[in-house]
Amino acid sequence: MVVLVVGSYWFQPWKLWRDETVSEALPTAAAPQRPTGSSDSSGSSGSSGSSGPQTLAQGTLISHEHATTGTAKLIRLADGSHTLRLEGLDTSNGPDLRVWLTDAPVKEGVAGWRVFDDGKYVSLGKLKGNKGDQNYEIPAAVNLADYSSVTIWCDRFDVSFGAAALTSA
Repeated sequence: MVVLVVGSYWFQPWKLWRDETVSEALPTAAAPQRPTGSSDSSGSSGSSGSSGPQTLAQGTLISHEHATTGTAKLIRLADGSHTLRLEGLDTSNGPDLRVWLTDAPVKEGVAGWRVFDDGKYVSLGKLKGNKGDQNYEIPAAVNLADYSSVTIWCDRFDVSFGAAALTSA
């Protein structure tokens, strides 16, 4: 009986049959305000550049340990902060799923299941849900140039459920 309880806690098989759908809107952040009549570094007055969210890079999620689909986008908000957005995510639920930015190449099939913890990675937190649209704040100290992919990582079993190579938008 003890083995059954411990095994159930470790594997959490009920999560495979329970979907968690998240429907977050794209975050908005106000553009920095300048005093009236001031000019930017180019000498022109008013705002410069885009005042809304800008997609810097994106990629299509591929399946690894579990069937996974959707799109990953690196987005710069008007205030200069960055967000990773997962859109149309559809994967299996599981124990201890995380969202990681990594420097690992995305490989098809079994060859890609375990490469993401071999190099540099940063965890953006627990996966909010296994379906839907969701946002993950990227800490300001993260140099986005150091990361080329995203993975839905199962920390419990050290395996990728799915991943996307990020290419400039």
